[in-house]
Amino acid sequence: RTTMKSLRFISAEAFVSNAEFARKSLRAVAHDLFPLLFKASYLLEQGEVIHDLVENWPLFDFNMGKLLGATLDYEEDLSHRTCSVCLESCLTGLRDYVLNQSSPYMKKLKVVDLTGIKDVEVQFCKCKKTMGRWARTQLLSKLCSDLLVYLQQAQCNPGTFEVSINVLIDLFVTERNYELVVQALLKKCSCPLKICCVAFRSDNLTLQKFFYIIKLTDPSLLRKLEIVHNVHLEMEHLEMLFNSIHFPLLMSLTLPARTFNVRRFTATDEQMLTNIGEKMGEMTQLTELSVSFSILTGRIQKLLSPLKTPLKMLDVSNCSLNHADMAFLANSFHANNLEALDLSGHDIPELYPSTFFKLLSHCSSVLRSLTLEDCNIQDTHVNMLILGLSPCQKLQEFKFIGNPLSSQALKHLFTFLCELPMLKNVEFPVPRDCYPIGITYPIDDASVCRFDHQKYERVAEELNLILLQANRDDVKASTPLFGSYDAAVQETNNELGAYLIKSFKETLEKFTSSFNKMS
Repeated sequence: RTTMKSLRFISAEAFVSNAEFARKSLRAVAHDLFPLLFKASYLLEQGEVIHDLVENWPLFDFNMGKLLGATLDYEEDLSHRTCSVCLESCLTGLRDYVLNQSSPYMKKLKVVDLTGIKDVEVQFCKCKKTMGRWARTQLLSKLCSDLLVYLQQAQCNPGTFEVSINVLIDLFVTERNYELVVQALLKKCSCPLKICCVAFRSDNLTLQKFFYIIKLTDPSLLRKLEIVHNVHLEMEHLEMLFNSIHFPLLMSLTLPARTFNVRRFTATDEQMLTNIGEKMGEMTQLTELSVSFSILTGRIQKLLSPLKTPLKMLDVSNCSLNHADMAFLANSFHANNLEALDLSGHDIPELYPSTFFKLLSHCSSVLRSLTLEDCNIQDTHVNMLILGLSPCQKLQEFKFIGNPLSSQALKHLFTFLCELPMLKNVEFPVPRDCYPIGITYPIDDASVCRFDHQKYERVAEELNLILLQANRDDVKASTPLFGSYDAAVQETNNELGAYLIKSFKETLEKFTSSFNKMS
């Protein structure tokens, strides 16, 4: 689909397409045209022009989400283009804005907001090189450190030291960029570019380093906290975190796998869980919670009942929930507000079918995303599932990978899914009849790819044909065998892979050492 451009935008494109001419002419450009020229330069990937626009930015704020979002002049949203050329030009332009020797009275810029940039799987920029969240964290931290070194060594205009710009960013810290980010945060007071962390994601960090850096980020401003994968945070560490640091603005919390394990609970642990629930209750802005791959059997009420604000997003996938947990969720005040729900890894038809459908009916008027992967949904359950999903008219995303459904059942389900007006994304399983007879569910990683690929392709074509015949070519249907795309994991998979190999090697060495001692 071609997006309409206004005459103003077409003129802006023509202006910036000749980089040399545009750069020479910037001083003669009216200030209110800078946003228009910025979006046109970003669309055409004119890195040099982007740099100079930012270096000479004449306005009080610079908000990437708004600048690249839909505008009257050009409706296409470019905020999902994490083009390396454009973003690097943007950030180096920001550094040079500080160093630019023009009069400090000309420098109005106070706030730069980089949080509106969206990391997505498919990039449309010509260079095809992306700059993800981790790389943006790395580059901004490096530019802040380099800027301080330069200011200390060079003879700068005294006005340069009066420049103070808050740079709002979603930080992503791992072992590899930890030291650089720490240095930038430690020197924040003396740096003209002041990193303001709005969202923080940590992976592959020791607990000591995590606790140190989280305090440097100014937790009072934090709206989103993601502690994932290789941060070995357990319940006692979480209690310590909440007791020592307050998160008054926190809206979204993601905890790593195995944070909770009720199977080895003592009376002290029960009290600890109560304390954690109460601390979460003090976070009055909290509306998103992910505690996947923890064992929380029978304790969901203890964890969630102290919350004073209803949750809009809840991920309790693979948490070994029992009937009491599901009954609490279905009857809680969260149920009517849930826009995104993940109950993957629970045998819903066997354990609590009626309670699940009660929960689904309560959230049906607002539900946008539902994930039911590896839930043992079989052909005999499809009619009931259709009945439960029918009121979910706002559903945009439905993921149900890993369920033992036949080709015929999937076709029946897809015929219904065409009727959901807002639906955009469906992740469906490889049909059961594409696997060898006798395959058991959930399918292990070793067997997940051992299916009849030609038969699968034929079925996938038929499912897409159902969508096309219903004029629903706006729906993307796919089968990501190893989970949905995760931009953060994709960007750092080399580092995480190296970490896992190192951990495996260390475990093997400990085992060998113990075995030798026994011998």
